[in-house]
Amino acid sequence: MATAPASFLDPALLARISDLALLARTVVDGFMHGQHRSLRKGSSLDFAEHRSYQPGDDLRRIDWRVYGRTDRFYIKEYDADTNAGVIFALDASGSMDFGSGAVTKFDYARFLVASLAWLSKSQGDRIGLATFKEELVDVVPPSVRHLQLLLHTLAGAKAAGPSRLVHSISRIGHLTTRTGIVVLVTDCYEQPDALGRAVAALRMGGHDVIVFHLVDPAEKQLPGDMPATFEDAESGALLPLRPGELREKYQTLLTAHHAALQERFTSAGADYVRLDTSEPLDRALHAYLDARLSRSRVR
Repeated sequence: MATAPASFLDPALLARISDLALLARTVVDGFMHGQHRSLRKGSSLDFAEHRSYQPGDDLRRIDWRVYGRTDRFYIKEYDADTNAGVIFALDASGSMDFGSGAVTKFDYARFLVASLAWLSKSQGDRIGLATFKEELVDVVPPSVRHLQLLLHTLAGAKAAGPSRLVHSISRIGHLTTRTGIVVLVTDCYEQPDALGRAVAALRMGGHDVIVFHLVDPAEKQLPGDMPATFEDAESGALLPLRPGELREKYQTLLTAHHAALQERFTSAGADYVRLDTSEPLDRALHAYLDARLSRSRVR
């Protein structure tokens, strides 16, 4: 598989680009050039694929040539049929404002959402945005005309304050009456069982769900050996700890948390991708591209 040049996708370099539209276009153009492939099958009225006839289908879409060869009815589908509504749900709580390197988790999330929105718009999808903390904060309804509004809203978003992740996910499912794709970008600071149930409810409502779980490199292990005081990024509570004494237990709990998230989201029928915020964006774009293509094949 071809890979995009790292310079297009390195978050440390992307942080130097202040214009999100330019950043998104740079990332997507570089990524797609490296892939030598595209989401699009053609213009919005071009033939995409066949599927079996279902009662109620428009008889004018039956492919009679295929019927003549197979003695079975197949419907022609076009790209306009497979374009989706995509809602990007972005965690803007205080814990997302943490970063040990060139970018915070929230910076990385904004780069990711902007790039995926640009990619989706190039497919002709309806794109929308919902940022959330304890409640939904900014909402851009899904539309084929909302890319610039989405990017403008994203550029002005700030990460701060406490969150109610499960509550916010439940609200996102009511933002549209049409089923589509919900792309959840968060650091998953919530109990896996509760998150799994919230995502399962979205799936029961007919939505496809992709969860991008962002992890800063410094969150993978407790730093240092000397006693230190840690501050909760959302509540401001202070907690004195001895990292050297707790490191092994922390690692065990973190591994169990990640494994539980993987299991709960997979059981709910969602795609789950854990991302280190120091790594380039290509793995995230690969995951999204593959999920989109899989969705169009099963329709």
